[in-house]
Amino acid sequence: MLVFGCAEKKIETAKAQIIPMPVNQEFRDGHFVLSSETEINFEEEFNVAGNFLKAFLEPTLKKKKGVENKINFVKDTSILNPEGYRIEVNPIHIKISATTAQGAFYAVQTLRQLLPAELETGKLKRKDIAIAATKISDQPQFSYRGMHLDVARHMFSVKFIKKYIDALAMLKMNTFHWHLTDDQGWRIEIKQYPKLQEVAAFRDETLIGHYSDQPHRFDGKRYGGYYTQEEIKDIVAYAQERFVTIIPEIEMPGHAQAAIAAYPELGCASTLRHSSGQEASATDEPVEVAKEWGVFEEIYCPNKKTFAFLEGVLDEVLELFPSKYIHIGGDEAPKTRWENCAHCQALIKKEGLKDEHELQSYFITKMEKYLNSKGRQIIGWDEILEGGLAPNATVMSWRGTSGAVEAAKAGHNVVMTPTSHCYFDYYQSENEDEPLAIGGFLPLEKVYGFNPIPEELTTEESTYVLGAQGNIWTEYIPTEDQLEYMAFPRMLAMSEVVWSKPENKNHEDFVLRLEQFHKRLDVLNVNYANHLYEIDGNVVSQNDTTYYKLETLTKGKTIRYTLDGSEPDLNSKIYQSQIPISQSTTIKAAVFKDKKQLGKTFTQNINFHKAVGAKITINKTPHKAYSGSGAKGLINGISGSDSRYGDKEWLGFWGEDIEVTIYFEKPIIINSIETRFYDGNGQWIYAPKHIAMRVIFDNDEIIANKFLPESSENPNLKQVFCEQPILSNRPVKTIKLLVPNYGTIPEGKQGAGNKAWTFIDEIIVN
Repeated sequence: MLVFGCAEKKIETAKAQIIPMPVNQEFRDGHFVLSSETEINFEEEFNVAGNFLKAFLEPTLKKKKGVENKINFVKDTSILNPEGYRIEVNPIHIKISATTAQGAFYAVQTLRQLLPAELETGKLKRKDIAIAATKISDQPQFSYRGMHLDVARHMFSVKFIKKYIDALAMLKMNTFHWHLTDDQGWRIEIKQYPKLQEVAAFRDETLIGHYSDQPHRFDGKRYGGYYTQEEIKDIVAYAQERFVTIIPEIEMPGHAQAAIAAYPELGCASTLRHSSGQEASATDEPVEVAKEWGVFEEIYCPNKKTFAFLEGVLDEVLELFPSKYIHIGGDEAPKTRWENCAHCQALIKKEGLKDEHELQSYFITKMEKYLNSKGRQIIGWDEILEGGLAPNATVMSWRGTSGAVEAAKAGHNVVMTPTSHCYFDYYQSENEDEPLAIGGFLPLEKVYGFNPIPEELTTEESTYVLGAQGNIWTEYIPTEDQLEYMAFPRMLAMSEVVWSKPENKNHEDFVLRLEQFHKRLDVLNVNYANHLYEIDGNVVSQNDTTYYKLETLTKGKTIRYTLDGSEPDLNSKIYQSQIPISQSTTIKAAVFKDKKQLGKTFTQNINFHKAVGAKITINKTPHKAYSGSGAKGLINGISGSDSRYGDKEWLGFWGEDIEVTIYFEKPIIINSIETRFYDGNGQWIYAPKHIAMRVIFDNDEIIANKFLPESSENPNLKQVFCEQPILSNRPVKTIKLLVPNYGTIPEGKQGAGNKAWTFIDEIIVN
């Protein structure tokens, strides 16, 4: 910053806080002063970067030649990575070196972060700006660095889409995956199929609340729209100027209900009444554009009309999008219609296919060949692996990392986007006042800790991992403000995941840089979520004593707390070490700095029941995406959220029967055992139909089979309870809970055919 005195000009410079972190940055003595005398020089090859910088610095700069104070762009072929660059700042000049226009553009995005945030608006009053002398050498770790946006469920303005692309460019992300079609709406103009605009682009009404809420309620308001081809051309050109490639997604063969509503002949017959050689007709009952979320049985029938339709659609898509890849979806495609369609069954026999999964592979391969003939390649969700992978397909792995491992080992390129680390439609805070989300829990720290290279891959196999992307599905995101809230700052963490080297990453340092970056987001009018000043708490056991530990992400702040449920203030106790817990209590805490509370008050109710501090084992390891607080978390005195399954108190297991064992050092008399299970079928989560409780005494045991209720006050939760006289008022040594998995998700439900998840909460022993 500059400070002017009567006698001289004193300049202070702040060290850069760059996101994503460069490969190497060295600070040196001195500074460069950006002023009205600064001259920017670049050759035509670097026009995009040079003109971007000129426009960004207006009105700071004026045209003035012949001074030493210069910013020079230099082509340097020794920089081997096409997206790499170097910046040298010294008192005389700033030298930007790159081998390509894209590398020079990324250098400018870094230089942008060396400058005051106020320059983003062009309203900086101060004329002279000091930049600390530094040398930066940088290049990305991955070639694919992306963000996704679903506009089929909720649509956003062209202006906002450009703002979204601006954010990607600023963070050196080079791919925008644009999800344009789904059951709830078709958002791209296709001129040869006008009913896609007239019918498929609009739904009669929209679900209110969460999909898991029963009964479903609707708002009664017609919703929809689409992007014209002229608007799309404008957006694509805008992205190209910022070195962002847009990959359009046209869903097939599933998620096709909106298209089938417009053109029913694209669907399958509902019975096998047709002869095997006859083409299937439209479904018997009228199909409407979906007005609720979920997975629907409507699916493209693999017949001549469908392939002609999709080829016609893709012809127009290819004219609009120059991207190497076209995303064809391929996920969540129920096979019920195909199983009951004469044409499909005949086709399976004719082509020698094993089943409907191989029919999907046949469908995808046919579309791949068409796109390959046009010089393009397909990319699809990991379900395209089922039944055999199309020869040249790239896999986008979302259901964990197993799809990526399978594809990479087979020599196919993959993009990592597992739900556990990349789904930004998940909750990012455990505060109950967060906006409604689909479920799950993905805090900033977990995004930042993501390593896109699965550990199962060899060094050679890992070369097939192109990179990663964050996904934003918009079922529960109706506004642009809420979309930004869900995207930021997790998008910043993802940018560092895909750009910066793992050995350079440091979460504590990232948080410090993010705290500074918030100022830039403020100036850019981005509605980011600020959870930096939230408090995290954990139960820990040491030497037979239970403690509660408080932490906050940002350093240099004070935590004050109370144990009586009162609100913390400047007179409350300062947290210095973990708090002993020997009875049920309510802890409230908050972060303070300069006599001011930062962020919201943290509240934790602790139910100090008889199993707290006992020993516990589980015969299966919780899924790494939903490992909560581990086995100990089931008896730490803290219950999980009533509305979310992804916080650190719920443990998730995928398709496995589990056995939980609690051991008491000294036998104790207990009166009741209770626990509960999450039952969010929309997220593939099913409570078990029953569990068995084994209570072991000195010489014998009791086994109680407990059936879970069909319904409960909270539709997402099912509770199971065991009490006297079953427990017999005798000292108990061990408690075992045998929890069978629900099994395979039935047809007609989201995730049909997949294994169900089991989520279990606190086991309360009184």
